[in-house]
Formats: sequence, C-alpha cells, structure tokens
Amino acid sequence: MSNERIPSQADLDLRLVRYFTAVAEFGHFGRAAAALRIAQPSLSRQIQRLEAQIGTRLLDRTTHGARLTKAGQAFLPRAKALLHSADQAGAAARNAARTAQITIGHTPGLDITPAVRELRRRQPEADVVTVHLLWNQAREALFERRVDAAVSRLPFRTDGLQVTVLYDEPCVLLVPRSHRLVGRDYVTPEDIAEETLPHWPDPAAKPLGRTGPRPDGSPGPETPLVTTVEEKLELITAGQMVAIVAEAVAAEVPAHLTTIPLRGVEPHKVMMVNRDGEHSPLVEAFREAAQAALPQPD
Repeated sequence: MSNERIPSQADLDLRLVRYFTAVAEFGHFGRAAAALRIAQPSLSRQIQRLEAQIGTRLLDRTTHGARLTKAGQAFLPRAKALLHSADQAGAAARNAARTAQITIGHTPGLDITPAVRELRRRQPEADVVTVHLLWNQAREALFERRVDAAVSRLPFRTDGLQVTVLYDEPCVLLVPRSHRLVGRDYVTPEDIAEETLPHWPDPAAKPLGRTGPRPDGSPGPETPLVTTVEEKLELITAGQMVAIVAEAVAAEVPAHLTTIPLRGVEPHKVMMVNRDGEHSPLVEAFREAAQAALPQPD
C-alpha cells in the first residue's frame, strides 16, 4: 500500500476553491480572472495548485475557454457547499460577537440601574447600553430593533414578545391639588366611579381600575382620548379628569398635582420584554439580573 497521504478537505485552500467555482461558472479563465480581479496567468496557476491538492484534473482548457472534467463535475456541488458552510461559519462568528452587545430600553419612572449593574458584574466583557423610551415605545423599539430588551409596564400588546413579569407596582390616583378627594388617606374604585379617566388609543391600554360600569350598574362617563403624557397632565390640571398611575411615575409629576393612595385596584405589572423566538445569551443574562436586582418593592 502506498504511503502517500490522501488529501483531506481540511487541506483545501478556500480561496482556491472560490477561484475554481468562478471558472466553472464563467466557463472561461479570462472572464473569471476579470471578475476576481486577478491576472489570468495567476488564476491558471492557482487552479493548478488546487488540482494538485485534490490529486486530479478538474478543468480542461479548450480554445473556447474551460470545461469541467468528470472529476470537476463531481467536485463543483461539493465545492459550493463547502464555501456556503464557510460563509455560515463566518456569519455565526459575527453573530456571536454581536451577542457581546446589548441595548436595554426602559420607560419613565423605572430604575433599571441595579439590574444593569448586576449584568455588568456577571458579564464584564459585555457592552451594555441603556436607552430611555417613552411610555408607549417599548413594543415598537423592540420590533424596530432599536433595543434588545425593555423594562416597561403593562398594559400594551405583547404578541410576538416574550414577557417576564418582574414585580407589581402600587397604583395611586393623580389629581389636581384642588380636587375634592385630596386629604383622604386612600380612595377606592367606588370613590372615583363618576370621575373621568383617560382613554388611550391602543386598545390594549385600557385605564386600569375602570373595568366595568359604576357601582349602581349604570355605564361610566365617556373618557377623552389621550395620546401623550403631556396631554394627560394638562387635562388633569384643568380639572377635566383624573388618572390612575404607577406610584413611581407620580414622583415625577408637576408640583400643582398630587396623588392619593388607591386601594382595590390591580397593581401595575413591571415586566421585561424581548422579541419572542430569538435566543441571545446576553438577553437571558439580563433577564436573570433583572429578576435578582429588581425585587418587588414593599
């Protein structure tokens, strides 16, 4: 038996394989050389090197160009598959490099600093960027790929998103300081049954606490359509409505408004959301960090 070593796929120079597929595609050394931007004599020598590596002739030179031999015909589809695998390997490596970066969005009144600090402790090599979002931007920011994850409050549409509830946040009633209920230790849904609450354009974002008619069974008053937080604050200031808001949000309102503790209303859900069906080690790491560092407040 001969001691000559049989060339393996690992011995092949992918650059030479690409040269071969170009000549096979054009059927002509000159046109392939022009497309590859190398000199034709150099291309011919590179193909000869590949043939030497494989141990057989792949192309027949003709007066009209180049023709695949039987060996070349057998090698061509495998050569293309090899190049495709190499491209996929490169793409996978680049994607893995991108997973070392994460952009996290958060909506008003939510402090994610402890979770980000914990993520950086666990993933010291990661590039962690935080982005402030408007109250209703979490969903669009995710699908527009401006952020990889977001911490926000329900309610909004969550189809296509993976949702992780982090904690409940108490609700308060936001009113002008001249409101009739100011001074109460707390109020209940019955106390505000005849108050006007805002209506948001997103059908999923129904006002929390207005889940049904008035206590006597009659329908509640029509609510104004509100599209921005600024518009809501103006309407409250004018005495045209009140609003149920998260306790943390209330700390950022103007001084001429105040809050009253609210009982008997489901708390806001603070959650982390990310695109469903996508696996990112850093997103998973942030989920764990957020669950560890953002516990439910007392």
